[in-house]
Amino acid sequence: MRTLAYGSWPSPIDAALAAAHDGRPEDVGFVGDEVWWTAPRPTEGGRRTLVRRRADGGEEVLLPAPWNVRSRVIEYGGRPWGAAVTADGPLLVFVNFADQRLYRCAPGGEPRPLTPLSLVGGGLRWAEPQVLVERGEVWCVLEEFTGDGPTDVRRVLAAVPLDGSAADDRGAVRELTDDRHRFVTGPRTAPGGRRAAWLVWDHPRMPWDGTELLVADIGPDGVLGPPETVAGGPREAIAQADWAPDGALLYASDRTGWWNLYRDGRPLCPREEEFGGPLWKLGMRWFAPLDNGLIAVVHGRGATALGILDPETGEVVDAAGPWTEFAPALATHGERIAAVGASPRSAYEVVELDARTGRARVIGAAHDDAVDPVHYPEPQIRTFTGPDGREIHAHVYPPHNPDCVAPGDELPPYVIWAHGGPTSRAPLVLDLEIAYFTSRGIGVAEVDYGGSTGYGRRYREQLREQWGVVDVEDCAAVALALAEEGTADRNRLAVRGGSAGGWTAAASLASTDVYACGTISYPVLDLTEWSAGGTHDFESRYLESLVGPYEAVPARYAERSPAEHADRITVPFLLLQGLDDVICPPAQCERFLARFAGRGVAHAYLAFPGEGHGFRRAETMVRALEAELSLYAQVFGIDPRGIPTLELTT
Repeated sequence: MRTLAYGSWPSPIDAALAAAHDGRPEDVGFVGDEVWWTAPRPTEGGRRTLVRRRADGGEEVLLPAPWNVRSRVIEYGGRPWGAAVTADGPLLVFVNFADQRLYRCAPGGEPRPLTPLSLVGGGLRWAEPQVLVERGEVWCVLEEFTGDGPTDVRRVLAAVPLDGSAADDRGAVRELTDDRHRFVTGPRTAPGGRRAAWLVWDHPRMPWDGTELLVADIGPDGVLGPPETVAGGPREAIAQADWAPDGALLYASDRTGWWNLYRDGRPLCPREEEFGGPLWKLGMRWFAPLDNGLIAVVHGRGATALGILDPETGEVVDAAGPWTEFAPALATHGERIAAVGASPRSAYEVVELDARTGRARVIGAAHDDAVDPVHYPEPQIRTFTGPDGREIHAHVYPPHNPDCVAPGDELPPYVIWAHGGPTSRAPLVLDLEIAYFTSRGIGVAEVDYGGSTGYGRRYREQLREQWGVVDVEDCAAVALALAEEGTADRNRLAVRGGSAGGWTAAASLASTDVYACGTISYPVLDLTEWSAGGTHDFESRYLESLVGPYEAVPARYAERSPAEHADRITVPFLLLQGLDDVICPPAQCERFLARFAGRGVAHAYLAFPGEGHGFRRAETMVRALEAELSLYAQVFGIDPRGIPTLELTT
């Protein structure tokens, strides 16, 4: 055992290893008896591929580079593939990221386009393809730009011919609905194919504020009849809907303040926990019906479990296993359930649960310990007290290295992590980026500040008109509590975050004296500019709930924006930005930095061509992570050994 200062412990977890394990399997589905899913490829330009687990247990990559299975609908995307079993084998339809066209192919075959290109604005985009071989169509969400502005867009449900006749003819795409609603999710067809259900919502609401569940009859000719609103509203968020095998309509609603499940309007398992979540991507699935009438569910308060719900008794039986977190990516076939689970000791992997036996096992993307797991951090699930006595949920990861200890009189530096969203939360899973710091002797605390999901609508709405206040206060409260209890060094606290977390990090540096430095990634910095067409359509009215309507409180937009108060930031910071980001465009960073010229505040700006909102390429993630560690090393006075020195300018 070596005695070394915190932050200088040698670690086998380098930035390249952390980058190689970034991302997770998503979009799980059954194709006949096989399980398919999309998987990240950070070392292949950050693309996502499609993986097939054959019935014999073997895995096969279905789409080689440069195919990239990813949709840009609402920019955050949606389920990008669908498939059906035909007499000739599986028929795959997927969205290719580069051109956003739908393609069809058989495994091993060459993909052929099904949809045309458009030169207007962001073009034509597709999500949640449902392959209906008997109709010769793919039913999906169509996002169509009508002009060059980010909000010049319409969304409808559409039917794309499988014969390729629409590959060069927009007129061959059959629209199933009109565009009276700004946002739509993909249709779920009832058993027998005679009814369809989907969700809609409109500005200024976000989908976790309020959505409507629509149902329509499907005529023999495939035309949808007039839709009927059966649930939801401005203050009721339906997160997902699907059909039971007997034709009953299932949905997750937060009408009680918690996302619970309902069957034809009847509550199935009323609990103060969540059976749904924020719909950041189209096609997220927190529940999936089984053929025997039971329902597979992802549920919990904070962390989530995989369970089977009996709709007759309301009883939920959770799957046994090491996983403490499940993603909203369920699929079922017969009595088989496919899910994506993780734990503080394992990254996300594809799990199959047999509903008859209760046996769960890993069937794909199996976690592989690239280093001895004794180097992984041990999280502490904590609840802190914030201003006005409110609860703050957090995961605290103390420094940990089996080969090193620090001098007895030294307290460790800590980095407060603010998650993105902000309507989201920090999952309790193994993250090698966290281990990258903790194994070197730097603690990490992930804060589920007020406004986070997983704790009911009341907790979620603590951020209503309080963005830049509650999130900043809660992160600071956790940081100071760690210092006051002797866990962290008060003089060596940092804050970091990406996207909305980048906003919280920047706002924290501009409005508090808690932190010695910060890392700000692809952030919102100027509320006025962001609300005036400076972002994409999906979030273009988000600030009305987070801050308030601009027309009513313009001064609040200026007062809370870090860009308006650059002079208040007096500690070093690192700013990271993707140059292809349309959600938080680089122009915000550039204007923000212009105000620092000659101010004498040490900082660095790293901009990455080809990266959008959130980094996907291994080389980008390596550079960003090493730069962040170098910032902390310079500010905290530590020697991380072997890390390139980040050049700070003033």
